[in-house]
Amino acid sequence: MRKLIADKKFYRGVMAIALPIMIQNGISNFVNLLDNIMIGRVGTEQMSGVSIVNQLFFVYILCMFGIVSGAGILGAQFYGQKNHAGVRDVTRIKLVIVLFVTLIALGIFRIFDADLISIYLHDGSESGNLVDTLNFGRGYMKVMLFGLIPMAIEMSYSSTLRECGETKVPMRASLIAVFVNLILNYILIYGKFGAPRLGVTGAAIATDISRLLQMIYVVSWAHTHKQDYPYMESLYKGFHIRFALFSKVFLLSLPLMLNETLWAAGSAACNACYSYRGLSVVAAINIQSTIYNIFNIMYIAMGDAIAIIVGQQLGAGEIEKAKDTSLKIIAMSVFFAAACAVLMFGVSGVFPKVYNTTDEVRNIATTLIRIVCFFMPIHSFLHAVYFAIRSGGKTFITFLFDSVYLWVIAFPFAYYLSHYTGLDIKHLFLSCQLIDLIKVTVGMLIYRSGIWARNITDDIKVS
Repeated sequence: MRKLIADKKFYRGVMAIALPIMIQNGISNFVNLLDNIMIGRVGTEQMSGVSIVNQLFFVYILCMFGIVSGAGILGAQFYGQKNHAGVRDVTRIKLVIVLFVTLIALGIFRIFDADLISIYLHDGSESGNLVDTLNFGRGYMKVMLFGLIPMAIEMSYSSTLRECGETKVPMRASLIAVFVNLILNYILIYGKFGAPRLGVTGAAIATDISRLLQMIYVVSWAHTHKQDYPYMESLYKGFHIRFALFSKVFLLSLPLMLNETLWAAGSAACNACYSYRGLSVVAAINIQSTIYNIFNIMYIAMGDAIAIIVGQQLGAGEIEKAKDTSLKIIAMSVFFAAACAVLMFGVSGVFPKVYNTTDEVRNIATTLIRIVCFFMPIHSFLHAVYFAIRSGGKTFITFLFDSVYLWVIAFPFAYYLSHYTGLDIKHLFLSCQLIDLIKVTVGMLIYRSGIWARNITDDIKVS
């Protein structure tokens, strides 16, 4: 127990990093919840169409996250050495890669929009019209594409700031964006203050505007406070990237990019398996995931804290200290998750009632929320272990641990149960949660081996 519990100074240090991230994620997810409710009160088809598109965009967003996170492993360790030139070069590489991948994503979403959305559309319940859901989803996706490039640029800048311990600026940018999004959603979805009633299209326009403002705030702040962020000095002047550093970043980022992309795609594929039980399940999964994202902000922030604090300690050569720090933060994360699970269970029967949908959808959503409550501490542990392993640059191991596991074990299991058994959605969802116990065992073995704890910057030269 002494290894799991730290003193007050330790917890204050962790919370100084994690709290702004919690606030940012918390407010962002709360506004997303309100957005979701606004669309959900328009109708089941609108809610389902938007939910499907957001699952598809989730694959792209996690791909971006994998790119900036892979590069960020080096960025955090360079910052731990006070090597600002190294941080600058890593930031340049992030920008180049995320913009290239974003252009590819724009083409895929624009050309294959109907095919991608149709993956989730199956008969099997009393609720919802499939054709209307497809049309609402396509309209929403076309408008949302305009916000991808601003989001990619903002993610690159914000990840660099966080890796160097500056979490307040991205938090403030996020707060501005979410409140603008909330206000514009109210105006454009329902046609308030003389604006046209645009429904899901209005929600997409509001999101695009908020993402643009978020990017402008972060980029302008970083470049007007160069005395605080010296790694932003001359970021675009004499823009060049050393091949050796690019190769290192690419080798670190590729497994993470593939991992995050394949993991998100695998999660979307599992949800597609659930959708074989009908459109009502698509709506219920949307409600369940929305409330879950509100209550998981604490353990999500603990993962970021591990990436930042442990990454800097490893870069400074403090290997044993990094191991001890990661263990204590993992314990914090699991404790927070258990407490949040109790609270979420308490509101599980009330939350689905705020949606303008059928009793069938509400009943399914309530059951799914209660099931996932019991597994939140497990999700928290897996999330924290993933970030601990990643902080030492063992990105190939995280690739095997995360997405390979999902595609080799979890998805085939969900596919078999959904296509070849008569299990209802409640037992199907529960069974797919239980399979993660295998992943817990694997994660404990990898983490306890200590092979992830290493300094990976010693052999790298930067400009």
